[in-house]
Amino acid sequence: MERRTLWAILLMMAIAIAPAFFIKRNAKPAVTRVERSPVVGDTVARDSVASRPSAGADPVAPTAAAQPAGAAPAAADTASPPTLVTVTSDLATWTVSSHGARIVSARLNRYRSLAPGDDHKPVELIRRGSALLDLVLVTAGDTVRLGDWDFTPSATSLTVAGAATPLTLTAAHGGYQVELTYSFLPDYQVSVSGRVSGLGPNGGLLLVGVGNGLENAEADSAQNVHAFAFVVKDTEAHRHDFSSLKAGVPTVVSGPFEWVAVKSKYFVASLFAFDSSSTTGRISGVTALAPANAPKRTSLAEVRASLPVTSAGTFRYLLYAGPMEHPRLAAIGHEFDDVNPYGWPGFRTAIRFFAVPVRWLLVAMHERLGLAYGVALIFFGILVRVLLWPLNQKAMRSNMELQAIQPLVKEAQERYKDDPKKQQEEMFRLYREHHVNPMGGCWPMLLPMPVLLALFFVFQYSIELRGASFLWLPDLASKDPFYILPIIMGLSMYVLSKVGQKGMETNAQMKMTTYIMPIFMTVIFINFASGLNLYYAVSNIASIPQQWFLARERLRRMPPPKARPQPKPARPA
Repeated sequence: MERRTLWAILLMMAIAIAPAFFIKRNAKPAVTRVERSPVVGDTVARDSVASRPSAGADPVAPTAAAQPAGAAPAAADTASPPTLVTVTSDLATWTVSSHGARIVSARLNRYRSLAPGDDHKPVELIRRGSALLDLVLVTAGDTVRLGDWDFTPSATSLTVAGAATPLTLTAAHGGYQVELTYSFLPDYQVSVSGRVSGLGPNGGLLLVGVGNGLENAEADSAQNVHAFAFVVKDTEAHRHDFSSLKAGVPTVVSGPFEWVAVKSKYFVASLFAFDSSSTTGRISGVTALAPANAPKRTSLAEVRASLPVTSAGTFRYLLYAGPMEHPRLAAIGHEFDDVNPYGWPGFRTAIRFFAVPVRWLLVAMHERLGLAYGVALIFFGILVRVLLWPLNQKAMRSNMELQAIQPLVKEAQERYKDDPKKQQEEMFRLYREHHVNPMGGCWPMLLPMPVLLALFFVFQYSIELRGASFLWLPDLASKDPFYILPIIMGLSMYVLSKVGQKGMETNAQMKMTTYIMPIFMTVIFINFASGLNLYYAVSNIASIPQQWFLARERLRRMPPPKARPQPKPARPA
């Protein structure tokens, strides 16, 4: 492997890895950690997590601790079982409890859980003991937990066809009357509108629960926990990892925001509230609270958004709970696709330029041509090398022309070793006379690297590749469990280097990099997505024929130096 090739690879590795250490994220909205949250209050924020029922408890049954002091009492005897309303669409099955008008189950019919013990059942987004749209109403002199009220639903089961399907829930207590309308849409969305009667002229504040995290549905739960975060969007999206939250202390993020989302690696639950006439968000703030006994890297945090309620008692918002499919998120608008962006801050625009077309092409080859994703990756790797063949050909021939004048370059370096300026002028003269560009062989070698970097993020964030098996690989988005592909990738890199060195004068440095670089890259890639290793191995193997043809051309142009004849031993006298 030539020195410039080595530097090109090392440069791309530095560009890929350095942002994780040196780039600071864009300025986030003001974040405050307080012992008593100004948005939700001690009786709401702290108890909302601490009083969650255990995993074995009824997910909709309240506990004694869930009724904070000073809150309005339940409207009815909560010991009676609630009515569960099932709403079925082609994509999802929702369950709404009459107790609190909360969504207690959201099953995604087209996605299967990969978690051990789930037997590939449909993905359940909501954890047992948690709920979406748990409501708390804050007025000038009262805090009313609507989540403790019993509502009367307009139906016990619904089927969503092509249009929005409404479900109305009503309840009244203590001078307040509440009417909620959930309009279920076919596309993982629920439009919510409501009216509260009995409010004063100043209106109130509605605290809407976005859950305490999502249920794990991945085989690698540790990697999934690492992706747990809540994201808010004002002028741009800002991510707050659950692992950064301090246990037992509410974290308050001041708005206004257009949306707030709770995400895992592949799925998201998000609340949208904005004025249709402008881009201004109506979410005034978000509070996140991890339990007091939460571990350092927690996957559990109660997230609530605060929305203003007008003096007329009306409010409106939109819920999306489903997969993070990039086209679907982008179609919603308001930069919702940034909830799971490709690349690091500062590099996202450049990486997205490659990542979005790469993702689209792989999905199109799978869905339109019926190819398995593994086969699509093989064809894609070959296609990239075929498209880059002319540029690589030009680069490699430029290298051969540069090697041809190396004796003259070395002579000039030796002649003017005490005069660096004259030495540089002489070298540029040689390049100009022989029509050689010293950098001409470098930049074409860098062209495949953006595609490789884009694929890294495609495999990390694209749900379409989730659980895609190929040969012995259970999931192309996860590492090879037997580490076969990283080894094949390293071997292909070694063979490519050896073939490319035919006809060249090798030195100790070249011989060392021939062995060191494949080992180094194998170690780097060993825990990367198996699909990424498959692409890189195919790309290397597809490059070998071109290297072989050019090595033969090099041998014709510059035959290797003949071995010097050994002197004959002197005859004995």
